[in-house]
Amino acid sequence: MDFSLSPSQLELQGKVRRFIADAVIPLENDSRQTPHGPSEALRRELVELARAAGLLTPHASREMGGLGLSHVDKAIAFEEAGYSTLGPTALNIHAPDEGNIHLMEVVASEQQKERWLRPLVQGHTRSCFAMTEPPPGAGADPSLLATTAVRDGDHYVINGAKWFITGAEGASFAIIMAKMEDGSATMFLSDMDRPGIELVRTMDALDTCFTGGHGVLRFDKLRVPAEDVLGEVGKGFRYAQVRLAPARLTHCMRWLGQARRAHDTALDYARRRQAFGRILGEHEGVSFMLADNEMDLHSARLHIWHTAWLLDQGQRCNFESSRAKVVCSEAEWRVVDRSVQILGGQGVTHETILPRIFADMRAFRIYDGPSEVHRYSLGKKLVAGRSGTAESKGVNRQ
Repeated sequence: MDFSLSPSQLELQGKVRRFIADAVIPLENDSRQTPHGPSEALRRELVELARAAGLLTPHASREMGGLGLSHVDKAIAFEEAGYSTLGPTALNIHAPDEGNIHLMEVVASEQQKERWLRPLVQGHTRSCFAMTEPPPGAGADPSLLATTAVRDGDHYVINGAKWFITGAEGASFAIIMAKMEDGSATMFLSDMDRPGIELVRTMDALDTCFTGGHGVLRFDKLRVPAEDVLGEVGKGFRYAQVRLAPARLTHCMRWLGQARRAHDTALDYARRRQAFGRILGEHEGVSFMLADNEMDLHSARLHIWHTAWLLDQGQRCNFESSRAKVVCSEAEWRVVDRSVQILGGQGVTHETILPRIFADMRAFRIYDGPSEVHRYSLGKKLVAGRSGTAESKGVNRQ
């Protein structure tokens, strides 16, 4: 078992780290950073910087214009990108586009890839994933899916409502999950300017890191050609798992970078700030928080690397990605919370980046399934005999 990084991984890590420090962090206080995320103009500027650096959309296949990174390589690059709140936007690795790119590489037809995927990989467009619905529709429980799709000749007619749709405002296209007449689910691709789609409003949310914010959508007799079905009819829930297992893990990767930034900021402050005759970091209460931060960061990173390695071995990792998502979201949140505490008054002002990280990070324990749902799922699998030790026995868990 070798945890050392290869020369190529060290080169990738250093390249992303330097790019974030030199090109991205200086733009964090740009006036084009809005309550609903970086503006489209700021996003495009960041994308062009990453393109020039040879770092744009590194997770996409080389055939589509990416770098074709493995999951372990993504863990390294995404953590470094996450060190800035704008880093994932610059590299085109933010949700929902990152997960949509992965899903479409696996499921989309060649015609769909050329029409929708390639411009997305190249950073020319954005997308959204329309799954979550207002009550009583689908949320953490996808079986409550209420948006419907009915076949009408060569088209499907979609009716329903969605909300918390990240990146909806300004997105070029959507992947829409809808329920069929037999109760199954299907994914559809649709341009956002097609008649029958309405962006009702953009929601005001705690986080501000996603371009386009979180939108409320209404579908009123939206007609989607049958050729725009993503994958096969009736396999929407299966495809959702194809998307979610890696997407949960990439959230962990990106926010690990932000948690590390918060810790580094707190550590620097604790080394300089004087209180009661000595530097802050020499006080036991503060030093314990710094030590706890280091332990949480290391634990999160090991969970990410292990699960990424399993994905690279071809395992589906639904169990492992759920486990990592809970561990990382809670550990990384603790790091940020402690870091704010160490900075005291400065930790709650925008004199530092910490308040933005704090606000963005709190949502991580909810996005892609709240901790409670993942714990429930993990517990059920453990009771059913599908323990978390299958990989150590050489078992390819399905």
